[in-house]
Amino acid sequence: MSDKEKKAEGLNIDKKTLFGIAGLLCAILIIVGALTQFLPRGEFQVDENGSVIAGTYTEHPEFKLPLWKVAASPVLAFTSSKASVGLAIIAIIVLVGGTFLILDRIGVLKYMMAVIVNKFENRRYMLIAIMVLFGMFLSSTAGILEESLTLVPIAVAISLAMGWDSLTGIGMSFVAVAFGFTAATFNPFNVITVQKLADLPVLSGLWLRLIIFVVVYISLTLFLITYAKKIEKHPEKSPAYETDKKIRDRYPIEVCRETLGDEKIGKATRVFVISLICVLGGTLASFILSMLGTKHDSEIMTTVGSYASMGCMAIFFPVGGLLAGKVAGLRGKKLFAAFGEGVKTILPVIPLIIFILAITYVLDEGMIMHTVLNALSGALEGVSPYGVILLMFVFTALLEFFVASGTAKAFLIVPLMAILCDLTGLHRQSVVITFCFADGFTNMLYPTSGLMIIAIGMVGVSYRKWLKWTAKLFVIEAVISVFFMLMSVAIGYK
Repeated sequence: MSDKEKKAEGLNIDKKTLFGIAGLLCAILIIVGALTQFLPRGEFQVDENGSVIAGTYTEHPEFKLPLWKVAASPVLAFTSSKASVGLAIIAIIVLVGGTFLILDRIGVLKYMMAVIVNKFENRRYMLIAIMVLFGMFLSSTAGILEESLTLVPIAVAISLAMGWDSLTGIGMSFVAVAFGFTAATFNPFNVITVQKLADLPVLSGLWLRLIIFVVVYISLTLFLITYAKKIEKHPEKSPAYETDKKIRDRYPIEVCRETLGDEKIGKATRVFVISLICVLGGTLASFILSMLGTKHDSEIMTTVGSYASMGCMAIFFPVGGLLAGKVAGLRGKKLFAAFGEGVKTILPVIPLIIFILAITYVLDEGMIMHTVLNALSGALEGVSPYGVILLMFVFTALLEFFVASGTAKAFLIVPLMAILCDLTGLHRQSVVITFCFADGFTNMLYPTSGLMIIAIGMVGVSYRKWLKWTAKLFVIEAVISVFFMLMSVAIGYK
């Protein structure tokens, strides 16, 4: 194998895309740092569960975050309580990069592509419908998100083999998972946790969330099928047209089909599929753990469940890749050298994750999030229930820019949102769907989403082009969100 061919293997993150997003994140960090110098600093008291207590906001005008801490935030972020989450994501990224290069080198990706293309060649749009349903179901129920990284490269390769583009592949995988959070039915992170914090029976109000799931699923599937048909007729209209040429050259379907006759690759593929099943088993176990928690230990159980899910992925995914490599003939130094090469291909993403952690650190240390939250609660006084639910949606969606974790966001704002509902005549059940709508599709909107950065970096699509491609989809989902939120007020949704 030539050096050029080796360089093309694995998850080749587009450097131009990463530089653009790095510049944007750097600008955001500077802006956030400046806000800590000018906005009033303050905080709410929190109860034993870590939830804010309404009416306890206190300003600290004497406090100002030192500028040296803003400058040193990329390092200091690893001293905060949220550092473990960032380190876990970085570890998963590294393991995914190493594993995929092995799978690429031994032909497992080509084998999987050939099997799926042969099965759905004459039912191609059914494939989109099935993959979207699979991704949305897993995130809507079990709350997978980081795990969706394992689906993206496979979905992109399959999409190209079907005659579509890499954006369609991302839509069938990462976007589907993000929209599963939007249409969450009993996701432990943004349904069960929110219901516990709002003193609602767990799984109550499920009937409306099931309807929302169906509507969101249909809208996303139709969007992707319509777009895929357009790309079939006019491939040059794809924003990823130029960069997709390189990926198509790596996975020509004729070459992929040749792997079907190789028994070693077939065995290696089956070994890897078993590892994926183990990852899904870990996700199921994490969901059960999250369900077992009461209101008082909700954050602990949800956190344990999240780490259990990521832990299973961190163990079974690379082990599956290494075992598959061994079965296919890679042994000893060659096997681990391939893993190391794969890690190198994805390392450029890590500084971006560190930037995101730094932004969160500055916001926490600067003590301005509670100031903004207090201003919101004051602004909503005297507003009608319809206005309250829309303003809560807008605020939660904006907060996602700075606080990506659904659980952390829930503990920060849900107690206050629940009280606002009581004061304005809204039923607290409305908080659940409002939170889900605002938290869900924004996972693929903001540059502070590390997973979105990785997904578009894999295919070399700039952030600007990504926003242009998803613009119609955002509008569609915004309309759906507003419709169901207003309907929940009108029918007194409980």
